[in-house]
Amino acid sequence: MHRSSPGVRDPGIVGAQRETISMKCVYHPGYAVTLPLGHPFPISKSEILKEIVLREGLVAGSDFLVPDPIDLDSLALIHTREYLAKLDGPGLSGAEQRRLGLPWSEALWLRSRLATGGTLLAARVALTEGIAANLAGGTHHAFADHAEGFCVVNDVAVAIAKLCEEGRIERAVVIDLDVHQGNGTAAIFEHVAEVFTFSMHGERNYPLQKMRSNLDISLPAGMGDEDYLEVLQEHLPEVLERSRADIAFYLAGVDVAAGDRYGKLALSEDGIRRRDEQVIGSVRTRGMPLVIVLAGGYAASRVRTAQLHVHAIRAATGRGAAVSIRDASAAVERGE
Repeated sequence: MHRSSPGVRDPGIVGAQRETISMKCVYHPGYAVTLPLGHPFPISKSEILKEIVLREGLVAGSDFLVPDPIDLDSLALIHTREYLAKLDGPGLSGAEQRRLGLPWSEALWLRSRLATGGTLLAARVALTEGIAANLAGGTHHAFADHAEGFCVVNDVAVAIAKLCEEGRIERAVVIDLDVHQGNGTAAIFEHVAEVFTFSMHGERNYPLQKMRSNLDISLPAGMGDEDYLEVLQEHLPEVLERSRADIAFYLAGVDVAAGDRYGKLALSEDGIRRRDEQVIGSVRTRGMPLVIVLAGGYAASRVRTAQLHVHAIRAATGRGAAVSIRDASAAVERGE
C-alpha cells in the first residue's frame, strides 16, 4: 500500500513549473570526522552541503533534524552480532581497515551509527510527510558481516529492517544510482522478496565481483547524459511497478559525473540535475514516500562534490532549475 504525502500537491512535476515544498533534512556535526591529510573520501561534504542548502533557502533551519546514534539491537536486524561486537569493542584489524579504505576510530564508529540513525529518522519522516533526506548515508558496500568500500554499516538496509519490524512498511525499493554497484545491499536482500533492489552502475568498476540485485544495469565507461537518462527512463517505471513498495530509498550518488576520481562515466552537471528530477518526480507521482541519501561522489574538491549533491535537494523541493549552483555556493567555495 502506497502512503501519499499530506499537503504536497503535484509532487511529480519537476523543474521550474513544479510547486515548491518544505522538506525535512537530517544532519549531525558528527557526520564529519578527521581523516589523514589527502584522503580521497570527502567526509566533510555533508557540512558543506548543509551550508549551501541554507544559503539557497532550500530548507529552513527549523527543518533540519538531528539524529541519535542507532542502537546495537537495531543494527543487529541486518548485521551479525560477531561483527557488531568487533565494531563496538576492539575495532577493525589492519586488514579489515584496508578493505574498508578508512582508518578505524571511535569517531568513525559513532559517525556510522549517527548516519544510520539519520537514515532511519528520514525514513520515519518520509512516511508521514512524503519525502525527507539524510545528508549522509547510502553506505551500500557494507555487508552483514564486514565493512568495505568506505562503508561500515549498511544504513539503508538497517532502516528498512527497522521499519518492517515496527510494522510501518511491508515492502521497500532501493534505487541505487551510485556509479558503483550496491553489492552489500544486494547481498543482504538477495533472498528477501519484500525488498526490491535496483542498481545502475559502471560495468568495469568497483566492486569487481558484483552481487545480484533484483535488477542490475551495467553501463559502459564514458557514457554521457542522453544515453544514461534513456537507460534510466527505460527501467525506472518497471522498477517502481514491480516493487509494489511502501517506501523508496534513493541513493543519489554523484560519482557518475565526468571527471570523478572513481567514476568512469561522463554525466554533466545538467545530466545529474535531470537524473535527480527524473527519479524524484517518478517516485513522488506515484504517491510513494521517498528517502534521499547521498552515497558517493569524488569530485576535484569537497565543495564541488557538495555542489553536485545539492541537485537532489533542489529537485526534491521543486527548485531543480531555479539558480546556478556555482553562483549560490560561491561564498562556501572561497572558504574552502
